Amino acid sequence: MAKTKTTWFCTECGADSPKWQGKCPSCGAWNSMVEEKVTSKNKNGLGDIAIHSVPQAVSDIIVSEEQRIKMPSHELNRVLGGGLVTGSLVLIGGEPGIGKSTLVLQNILSIKSRRILYVSGEESASQLKMRADRIGRASDNVLIACETSLENIMAHIESVEPQLIVIDSIQTIASEEIESAAGSVSQVRECAARLLKYAKTANVPVILIGHINKEGSIAGPKVLEHIVDAVLQFEGDNHYMYRLLRSIKNRFGSTAEIGIYEMCQRGLREVTNPSEILMGHQEIDGELSGSSIGITLEGVRPFLIEVQALVSTAAYGTPQRSVTGFDAKRMNMLLAVLEKRVGFKLGQKDVFLNIAGGLKVNDTALDLPVVCAILSSNVDMNIPRDVCMTGEIGLSGEIRPVTRIEQRISEAEKLGMKKIIIPHHNLKGVDKSKYSIKIEEVGKVQDAFRILFS
Repeated sequence: MAKTKTTWFCTECGADSPKWQGKCPSCGAWNSMVEEKVTSKNKNGLGDIAIHSVPQAVSDIIVSEEQRIKMPSHELNRVLGGGLVTGSLVLIGGEPGIGKSTLVLQNILSIKSRRILYVSGEESASQLKMRADRIGRASDNVLIACETSLENIMAHIESVEPQLIVIDSIQTIASEEIESAAGSVSQVRECAARLLKYAKTANVPVILIGHINKEGSIAGPKVLEHIVDAVLQFEGDNHYMYRLLRSIKNRFGSTAEIGIYEMCQRGLREVTNPSEILMGHQEIDGELSGSSIGITLEGVRPFLIEVQALVSTAAYGTPQRSVTGFDAKRMNMLLAVLEKRVGFKLGQKDVFLNIAGGLKVNDTALDLPVVCAILSSNVDMNIPRDVCMTGEIGLSGEIRPVTRIEQRISEAEKLGMKKIIIPHHNLKGVDKSKYSIKIEEVGKVQDAFRILFS
């Protein structure tokens, strides 16, 4: 019989200890050690995969191009780095109800050339059938198994011999060899390691769907993210229709790419050109003040976004500062720059700021559109809809250069903008004649205001 022993695991980093400790010795987290019963069976763990390997010199290693499975979603292919690599283990995480299962299901139902096994530990087969009918897709090569036992799942895999496996979700799977509840540190680590071993030996890709905790990170030990080959985060707000698929880790591609989706009644729709949606409607908002167009980057993907601001006289003693989709502390800093360096007194006025579309933007290049929208609402003068801007604002009121300026200008030109305001000397050494859009370079905030409102 296999011997069982008790070990304390850290829920934050997965480090183990023979006894309880108030502070994790590995990551320093307090009160994160939980007791788990583990079975001591094979001490080398994943070492069985390479037990017969022979050390080789770097010059003798033959590198072959990874075989990739092209997914039906072009946005998903972009985030994965060109497709799903055979033999890889991919983890997709996100908030409950954000659309993780819908994203995976509508993709695998569109693959007709491969035998796919979808293992669900949370939903019944009838629920999955209802979801497939809702998104309007059906397939004979996708097999559904509602199972939470790892041993039974491996038996299904041996009998079906699938070419793609989906586990929904990894926190609901438990092994009978470990005496702990599903979702615990030892269970998540053991199940992920077993699936990784199968993926590498059988050269079959495995997609894991994972939960996230209240802090917004992948639930379970941090070692789970180290085991898998790629970690994709599905982000968004349940009150808005847009979803962002972001790559946190990718051994086979770049982590700077993102995919944008729109949640519809029939599933997720790819947004190939988000700028046209996020800029609003010119016919409605063309004569209104307090609106500006900025160019932001999500990963390496530029798109235009509308910044809306409303400035009004404070009705009570303390002015209100309300921000949606932008950093509130950074907006307060920009208001202080406007008052100290430019001379606009906004200390006794309410300021409301909103990023259209429900997106949360952290790009500092939106500083200039934010202050221009605030000033436009304050003086009640509209900004032309064919003018966009980008630039980071320093504490002395200067406009600092931003990254990937050529991509930002090309995106603005492609969407029909007539003028763009950029930081001074940001295009140093670049031929401006290749752009048909008018480029205005400014060094201080006052220069941008003079161009817009003179």
